[in-house]
Amino acid sequence: MKILTVEDDAVARAVLRQALRRLGHETVEAADGEAAWELLQTEPVRVVVSDWMMPRTDGLDLCRRVRGRTGTDYIYFILLTSRDATEENQTAAADAGVDDFLTKPLDLPELWTRLRVAERILRYTTQVRQLEEMLPICSYCKKIRDDQNYWQQLEGYISERTGSDFSHSVCPDCYQRVVIPELEKFKAAAAAGTRSPIPVARKH
Repeated sequence: MKILTVEDDAVARAVLRQALRRLGHETVEAADGEAAWELLQTEPVRVVVSDWMMPRTDGLDLCRRVRGRTGTDYIYFILLTSRDATEENQTAAADAGVDDFLTKPLDLPELWTRLRVAERILRYTTQVRQLEEMLPICSYCKKIRDDQNYWQQLEGYISERTGSDFSHSVCPDCYQRVVIPELEKFKAAAAAGTRSPIPVARKH
């Protein structure tokens, strides 16, 4: 996985680079948030590991810019800082759109765990985006054709790819268009049956 590291301290940046490469990831580097923002315009990265306190554009401002983008793949943003993980600091990071919060000094097993979480979440966001795009749906039964040319119900298609469970209900439009007319037919049939019961053959 290609990861953008943003760190103004050259030594800390080298430590982070070595750690990520040991975990099997490719890295691109920026010395501050402004340089990182420029890299994001051309580099197809899905994860950013950024220091908080930096000159020009800090980590939170960079994250806000990332979250403000439209029409692009989701980027998982990890904030790396020497600040204490207080409730106030974590709230500020979450409000800026940060996905995860790590404190210095860097702990390799913890970084590995957070990146595994990032990989799972990015996989799910990709699946959701695919579902939001044009899907081959039957105009009659509403089944979806998957990439194996197999037609299946919408619920099964989504459940296989996201692990979601479904509870069924009726939307207001369908309630007015389908359910109410069916209830009226049922009531009319029941009323007709009461007034004119079906004759029963008599035995002679």
